[in-house]
Amino acid sequence: MRKYSIDTTLRVRIVHRAGALADLATAIGDAGGLVGVISIVSYGEQHTVRDLIVETADDEHTERMVAAVRALPEVELLDVTDTVFERHRGGKLQQMSRVPLKDVTDLRTIYTPGVARVSRAIQKNPDLTWELTGIGNSVGIFTNGSRVLGLGNIGPLASMPVMEGKAVLYREFAGISATPVLVDTLDAQQFIDTVVLCSKTFAAIHLEDIRIPECFVIERELKRRLQKPVMHDDQHGTATVALSAIIVACRATGIDPRKSRLGQIGLGAAGSAIARLAMAYGMKDVLVTDVSPDAIAALEKEGAKGRTLDQLMAEADIIVSTTGKPGLIRPEQVRKGQVIFALSNPEPEISPQDALAAGALFAADGRTVNNALAFPGLFRGALSVRSSAITVEMLIAAAEALAACTKGTEVTPDPLDPKVHEAVWTRVAETARSLGLAGKAQL
Repeated sequence: MRKYSIDTTLRVRIVHRAGALADLATAIGDAGGLVGVISIVSYGEQHTVRDLIVETADDEHTERMVAAVRALPEVELLDVTDTVFERHRGGKLQQMSRVPLKDVTDLRTIYTPGVARVSRAIQKNPDLTWELTGIGNSVGIFTNGSRVLGLGNIGPLASMPVMEGKAVLYREFAGISATPVLVDTLDAQQFIDTVVLCSKTFAAIHLEDIRIPECFVIERELKRRLQKPVMHDDQHGTATVALSAIIVACRATGIDPRKSRLGQIGLGAAGSAIARLAMAYGMKDVLVTDVSPDAIAALEKEGAKGRTLDQLMAEADIIVSTTGKPGLIRPEQVRKGQVIFALSNPEPEISPQDALAAGALFAADGRTVNNALAFPGLFRGALSVRSSAITVEMLIAAAEALAACTKGTEVTPDPLDPKVHEAVWTRVAETARSLGLAGKAQL
C-alpha cells in the first residue's frame, strides 16, 4: 500500500452547477490523489471558491495531480499551498502571559516593584518556586538532533519542528508548558552537563531524538544526578504504547501475555526499551535479536534470551520488530497463530496483510503505535504529584490505562480524545503515590 505523506491545499474557483465538484474529485482520484477536507471560501452567482486538502505520495505525484486539476475546463486553480509548510510558517509555538497587563497596578504587581518581594520569598524558601512560578508545570525537551525520526543525524536546528510539535502536544493533551532546548553537541558528557546546568528551569526533563548508544548514557546519568522526572521518549514513550498494543492484541485473540514468549527484532532505542518493559511486565520469555552482538549481550545480562532471526520467528508467540528494514520478515517465517507488530515506518518489516495471509492471528504496523498517546500523560501524572521520577511501574500503569481505553477493533485509542490522556495521568499519579515518590521531586 502506498504511503501518502504530502498534504497540498488547492484553492479552486468552480462553476456553480450540480456535478462540478464531483468532476473535480474524480479528476483528483484518477490522478491517484486522496481528497480530504473540503471547505467553502466564498459563494457567487456563477462560481464557488473552495479549498481542498489533497494527499499525495511525493512531489512528482503532486505535480501530476495539480496538472489534472488545471486541465478541467470548469475549474480555475487559484492557488497551490504546501499545507505542512504553511502550518509551520512562523513556528508552532509562542509564549503567552497567564495574567493581564492593562494598567499601572498590573505592572507594579507582576514586575517592579512587587516582584522583588516574591523573589525574596523564594530565596528564603525555595519550595515556594512550585507555587509562585510556572516551573512546576514545565518540561524541557532536550535534543541534539542526532537521531530524528527516520532522517538520522540532521542536527539541532533541523530537529526544531519536531520539538515544537512535541511541545504543542504537551500543551493540548496535558496542559503542560514545554520548551524545546537545542543542545549543539554530539558529546554525551557535554550534553549531560548542559541539561544539568539548565535543569532548574524545568520540573521535568524530556529527552528526544538522541542517537544510540549516547541516549542510554545520557538518560542513565541524568536520572542519577537529578531528582525529578527524566525520560527518553524514543525509548519509553514508544515502549509504553507498544506494550499497550500488545495487551490489546492479546485480549482480542485470547492470548495470555504473561504466559507468552515475546520476540523483539531490533535493539535500538525503541526496541531495547520494548524488550525491557516486556520483561518488567512479566512475560514468560523475551527473545531478542539484532545485527549487533553487543546489543544482544546487553539485554541477555538483564534476562532476555538471544536468538537468530529464524530462531526467534520459530519460537516467539508475539513478534515486535523495530529495525527500519522493510521486508525483513518473510511470509514463510510467520508461524500460524502469531501476533505480529512490524513497527518500522514508513514501510514495515512485513505488511499486516501479508502477515495475516501467512497465518498470523493478529498483525499491525507502525501507524498503530504513536507515542503521543504516552508522554503527555506520563509527565502530567508525574508533575501533578511532584514525583521524583518516572519508573517502570508508571510506564506499565500508563500502558494498562491505554489498553483499557481501547475499544472495538482498534489497537490503540484515539490520541485526540482528552479522556485518554486523563486516564493515563490519573493511573501514573496513583502509581507514583503508591511507590512513595510523590512530593519527592527537587528543582
